[in-house]
Amino acid sequence: MASAAAEAPAPSPSLTAAANSRPRRVLEELSWDDSFVRELPGDPRSDAIPREVLHACYTKVSPSAPVDNPKLVAWSQSVADILDLDHKEFERPDFPQLFSGANPLVGSSPYAQCYGGHQFGSWAGQLGDGRAITLGEVINSRGERWELQLKGCGKTPYSRFADGLAVLRSSIREFLCSEAMHGLGIPTTRALCLVETGKSVVRDLFYDGNSKEEPGAIVCRVAPSFLRFGSYQIHATRDKEDLEIVRHLADYTIRHHYAHLENIKKSEGLSFEAAIGDSPAIDLTSNKYAAWAVEVAERTAFLIARWQGVGFTHGVLNTDNMSVLGLTIDYGPFGFLDAFDPSYTPNTTDLPGKRYCFANQPDVGLWNIAQFTTPLTAAELISKDEANYVMERYGTKFMDEYQSIMTRKLGLPKYNKQLIGKLLNNLAVDKVDYTNFFRLLSNVKADHNIPEKELLVPLKAALLDIGPERKEAWISWVQIYIEELVSSGVPDEERKAAMNSVNPKYVLRNYLCQTAIDAAEQGDYDEVRRLLKVMEHPYDEQPGMEKYARLPPAWAYRPGVCMLSCSS
Repeated sequence: MASAAAEAPAPSPSLTAAANSRPRRVLEELSWDDSFVRELPGDPRSDAIPREVLHACYTKVSPSAPVDNPKLVAWSQSVADILDLDHKEFERPDFPQLFSGANPLVGSSPYAQCYGGHQFGSWAGQLGDGRAITLGEVINSRGERWELQLKGCGKTPYSRFADGLAVLRSSIREFLCSEAMHGLGIPTTRALCLVETGKSVVRDLFYDGNSKEEPGAIVCRVAPSFLRFGSYQIHATRDKEDLEIVRHLADYTIRHHYAHLENIKKSEGLSFEAAIGDSPAIDLTSNKYAAWAVEVAERTAFLIARWQGVGFTHGVLNTDNMSVLGLTIDYGPFGFLDAFDPSYTPNTTDLPGKRYCFANQPDVGLWNIAQFTTPLTAAELISKDEANYVMERYGTKFMDEYQSIMTRKLGLPKYNKQLIGKLLNNLAVDKVDYTNFFRLLSNVKADHNIPEKELLVPLKAALLDIGPERKEAWISWVQIYIEELVSSGVPDEERKAAMNSVNPKYVLRNYLCQTAIDAAEQGDYDEVRRLLKVMEHPYDEQPGMEKYARLPPAWAYRPGVCMLSCSS
C-alpha cells in the first residue's frame, strides 16, 4: 500500500498523481459488499442481549451508541484515498451522525463478529466484538476489499457486562497509532476518522473503584479483514459439528485474502518441502490449509520483528488480538520504548508477570501461533507434523527479519551478533532512549582518526548522565562499530540516508498522545490533527516539528500516561 499523503512535508508527485487519478466518490456511491455475512453462518437472532452465540460467525446488529451533536475530531486523508472517498465528504453536516452510527450508511450491512481467545495464557471462552460493529466491506476502484468498522458504537451480544462504548482518551490513542504505525511502514489496521459523540461514558481508569465521566467517542477502523486467531479457536471448542465452521472460515479467508493459495501447484514454485527430525517431509503444495497456516505464521513473525525494530510494545497480545492477516490490531495500552528496558510493559494488568513485555513479544507470538494451529488440526485441515512445521517457519522468519532489521538500523553490511548484543546491553544498562539513540547513530563517521574524547560527541544527546566507567564502555563499543563501518566501505552520507530510512525520528510516545488527549477533552482538536501529520512521515526531519522528538517530560511517568489499563 502506498504511504500516506500529508500536508507537510509535501507528498511525492507520484503519490499525489495516483491519488488524484482515482475516482472520487460521495458516501452514497461507495461500492459495498457483504461477503462475510453472505458466505458464512450467522446468528438467527439480531438483538444485542449478551449471550452465548452458537454455530455462527457473526450476529447482525446495528450501532446504538447515544449521541448528542457529535463532532468530527480528525480524519485520515490517506485512508480516504484508499476508499476513493471525496475529501469534501468530511465537511458534510451529517458526517458525524453517519460515523457515530446515529444514521445508517447507505449500502451497509452491520454485524458483530463472534470469536474467542486466550487472555494472558488462559482460555477465556467466547469474547467477540463487544463494542465494535462492522458496517460492511467497501470494494475500491482497484478491486480491493476494505472492511469499515465502528468501535465504541454500542452493545452487541458479545458485550458481556460492558456498555459497548469507548471514551475519547482511548479512541484518540487508537486513531493516532493506527496511522502512526502505517507511517512507520508496519502492517496495521487503519483509521478513517474519529468522532466525539457528545455524550459521557463512565470509566474506572485504574480499576480502583474511582469511576468518572469521560467524553465518549467512536473510531472508524479500516482493514481488509478483522479476522483474528480467536475467530477459528472458538468453533473448535464447541460441538463437533462446529469444526465444519472452522473449515468454512478457513476457506473464506483463503478465497478472499490468500487467493494465491487457492490452487497452488508444484509448477508455480511454491514447493516448500522440509523434513522435521524423523517426521516425513512437508509438501505445502499438496495442502492449501498448511500453506495458508505457514503464511499466517510468517506474516506474524514479520510483524513482530518490525515491532521490535521500532521499540513498539503492544501490551495485550491475547489470541483474540492477533490478526490472521498479520496486521497490528486492537490498540489498547500500547507503548513505544523511551528508556530502553526489555522488561517494559505499558499494561498495568500485565505487571505481575510481564507476560506481554517488550522482550517477550517474539515468544508470545510463537505461543499464539501454536494456539492458531490447534483448531486447524482439530478440524483435520492440517496434520500435527504440518502444525509443527508452521511453528518452525515462524521462528525462522522472525530471526531472518529481526537480524535484517537490526543490521539495517546500524548501517552494517552484514549481521554482527556480538556487536548488536553488546549495544542492546549498553542501552539497557544506561536506560538510553531507544528511538533517539538510533537516529543519532547515523551521525557517527567511518573514520579511524577521530580522537577518543570526540567519539561520543554524535551520541551526546542520547547518552545522558553516564559516569566514567560507562563512558569507557560506550567508547569501546563505538570504536568496534567504527571498525565495522570502515570495513564496509559505504560512504558516510549514503549510510546516513539508509539508516534514517529505518530509524524514525518521530514515534507516537505516550506523552504526546496524552498532550493531544488533554486538549481534545477541552474541545481543542488541533493537537490531534498536528500529531497525525507528524506521524505520517516519521522518517523525515520535518523542520519546526523537533519538539515531537523530545524525551518525555517528568510528568509523562505518572500512571495513566506511561502505563495504562485496558479500560476504555
